[in-house]
Order: sequence, then structure tokens, then C-alpha cells
Amino acid sequence: MAAAQGMGPNPMTRYPMPGHGRVGFLKPILADVPNVDVGDYTYYDDPAGPERFRDNILYHFDFIGDRLVIGRFCALATGTRFIMNGANHALDGLTTFPFAAFGQGWDAVPMDAIDFPMKGDTVVGHDVWFGYDSLVMPGVRIGSGAIVASRSVVAADVPPYAVVAGNPARVVKMRFADDVIAELLDLAWWDWESERLTRAIPALVRSDLAALRALRP
Repeated sequence: MAAAQGMGPNPMTRYPMPGHGRVGFLKPILADVPNVDVGDYTYYDDPAGPERFRDNILYHFDFIGDRLVIGRFCALATGTRFIMNGANHALDGLTTFPFAAFGQGWDAVPMDAIDFPMKGDTVVGHDVWFGYDSLVMPGVRIGSGAIVASRSVVAADVPPYAVVAGNPARVVKMRFADDVIAELLDLAWWDWESERLTRAIPALVRSDLAALRALRP
């Protein structure tokens, strides 16, 4: 549904910033990609164009069925990539080489009889910021409000409102105290309708929790 006049951009607009074709909302860009669900206003920034993000979802094969879920209001910098479960190789043999995939006499053990590691869906919450060239491994869950530093490799779950960095990524700090985090998650401003959200923007950017609380539905 289009946002009301003066109440923010339409989340189904591919290029929401006039004159900046490198920034695009991912929801319309990925609408036809199976097993990918992206929330409103989440954007990708790439000098080669936001459509390039389609190539940043790696080893995502329909027959595996794992899903990539990204919440609302997430910001993805250039080079943000997600490795999906199709990258996994079987670990219980004496080799990890996928002989059966090539057939022609190498498929004595069929693919469906091999136990491939499955990490499950990759799920990103709301209002998550991914720095340049960050990489997320299969099955990871990243909580709302988290920040992933540039060139981090996220191989384990990230708590809400944590800042993570490194390879593998580790929690550097929490953005707020536990009670503030709990209240922000409870307020869930990312689910508010356009008119209320627009009125809440000053409180959000100035870190005025009292004002945000007063606008609660």
C-alpha cells in the first residue's frame, strides 16, 4: 500500500531517492525471488545498482527450501552477502568432495541419501545495519537493532541491539542497557502505521525514549 502524502516513501518504489540510482528498496527488487522475504523500507546501496543484491544471496537453491528473511528498515551497505545452506558439504565421510553431484559414474551414493548439514533459515530482524562487505553464514539469526561492522563474518546468532565485528563476528558492545532494549522491542516502532511513525522520527533520531513511549499505539 502506498504511503500517504508526506508520510514517507512508498515501500514498493525501487529507487526511493531521486537522482540516486544506487540505492533501492529490496522488497520490490526481490519480489520474484523464491524463499526470500524482505520487509518494507529495507534498502541496499551499491554503485552498480541495488539489483546487484540478487547475486549476493549465494548458494540459494529452490530444492533445498531454506528461506532468507530480512525485516523492515534494515540498511545494507555495498557487498553485504548471505551464504545459504546450498553451500554446505557433507561432513560425515572421509572426504567433503561432492562426487554424486557430477554423476557419470560418480553417483554410487545418490545425492538424497547424503546427510548434508542444514542450519535452517537465515532470519534478520528489523532496523539492522550491515556494514560494507559483511557476510552472513547459513542459519544465523540477527536480532532487531543490531549493527554488523564492515567485513564481519557472522557465523553465530546476534542478540538484539548488539554491535558485532570481526571474523568470526563477536559482540563488541550492546547499544543500550537491557531495560531499554526490552522496551524498544516491546514498542516495535517498525510496525507502526505511516502517520504515527512519521511523528515518531524526531524521537527515534534523538534517542528520546520518553517521547517515543508517548506515541505508542
